[in-house]
Amino acid sequence: MIITNGDKQQTIQKSATLAGIGLHTGAAVTITFQPSADNTGIRFQRIDTPEKIIIAADVDNVVDTARGTTIASKGIRVSTVEHLLAAATALGIDNLLIEIDGPEVPIMDGSAKPFMEVLEQAGIHLQNAERKYYEVRSTVVYKDETRDTELMIVPADGYTIKVMIDFNSKVLGFQHAYLHDLKDFKKDISGCKTFVFLHELQLLIKHNLIKGGDLSNAIVIVDKPISEEELDELASLLNKPKISITKEGILNNIEQEFPNEAARHKLLDVIGDLSLAGMRIKGQVIATKPGHAANVELARKIKQLIKQETLRRYTPPALGAGAPPVMNIVEIQKILPHRSPFLLIDKIIQHTPKQIIGVKNVTFNEYFFQGHFPDNPIMPGVLIIEAMAQIGGVFALKTVENPEDYLTYFLKIDQVRFKKKVVPGDSLVFKLDLMEPIRRGICHMFGQAFVNDELVAEGELLAQIIKVK
Repeated sequence: MIITNGDKQQTIQKSATLAGIGLHTGAAVTITFQPSADNTGIRFQRIDTPEKIIIAADVDNVVDTARGTTIASKGIRVSTVEHLLAAATALGIDNLLIEIDGPEVPIMDGSAKPFMEVLEQAGIHLQNAERKYYEVRSTVVYKDETRDTELMIVPADGYTIKVMIDFNSKVLGFQHAYLHDLKDFKKDISGCKTFVFLHELQLLIKHNLIKGGDLSNAIVIVDKPISEEELDELASLLNKPKISITKEGILNNIEQEFPNEAARHKLLDVIGDLSLAGMRIKGQVIATKPGHAANVELARKIKQLIKQETLRRYTPPALGAGAPPVMNIVEIQKILPHRSPFLLIDKIIQHTPKQIIGVKNVTFNEYFFQGHFPDNPIMPGVLIIEAMAQIGGVFALKTVENPEDYLTYFLKIDQVRFKKKVVPGDSLVFKLDLMEPIRRGICHMFGQAFVNDELVAEGELLAQIIKVK
């Protein structure tokens, strides 16, 4: 449920700059934080590209989760965004423009602390718009059975995170970390560095990856035997005079701040990745063996719930059932293959790239009233959804050339709710909104049906456009 608590959105008071090296590219990168207006969210701008593309920090823009989270727009990417986003979330920053002159956020020391420090120096500015929260009312779960990963969010006051990790490693063992309040993030979580197993590090180096890694921005775990010759070779590759292994099975590159630093860093990643849902969360996150891919999938689920909630808050269509058509029944039949008695649309009264509104007039002469409660005629709920789906079919097919050569097949109808019965004499007005841009012929819509401006049914529809001729 979307709520407000009366608190205001925040940005920074003045611009601030930070420079470093990209972990994977090895490129020198400078980022400049700029104040941003109410309701603009957190955005990255690639100032090194001709078009200076702006990329919203939104889960819909995530294109890669291998060893970090990467977002992109129009083919322009920014990778390793999670540590910076965690810092902004913990500081309560809602609106921020991040100018960056390279493809990757600098790794700094492998934690969120440097980003927190520069943002704090820029100062926090209170804005006018109210901050919105997604309050979890029922448990949201994401599972990956292949990795034994499970992330869930359960109802709770505030925003708390619990993380449990187990890499089947004698060095790390089973670890857990818990954050009761984002106010504790700075002292308990922000300085916890990323970690990597030595065998992964060797493989990455041999494949010319992590060009910006220099053993100062990650804790290296050694959980398998390694010879002195291999250590010397690794030191040479990393331009170090000498490296050794401590008795705990960790390279002597960095002092850990906490015995469970690995779990704390995973918690940091969870906060950064879940911020991509686009709204602050009120609930408790419980994460078992989280990773960027799983974090992002949970963020997608939350974003989906936010979209549904937002669409449900829309008022009934301004156009009534008597509005003149933009498509009449003859024009509809040129697109849809349905015919009487199974054509359940009378007209389309509005059509935009993101929304369609159609009408079905319900009369006592409908064939289904002969057997469906004939003494107390009620339109079957399944046919209300069928009419909604047919209007959704028109919506989808209007996006392709020669729509008569295509059909729409519905892959999923979900979250259906019936609010009120529909009887003869009612005029059903259907409003369907795109939940996300149509990609590869997949059309994801949220539909509502109204009678006299009262909601009678709603549901989420997923259709695929298929060429048949």
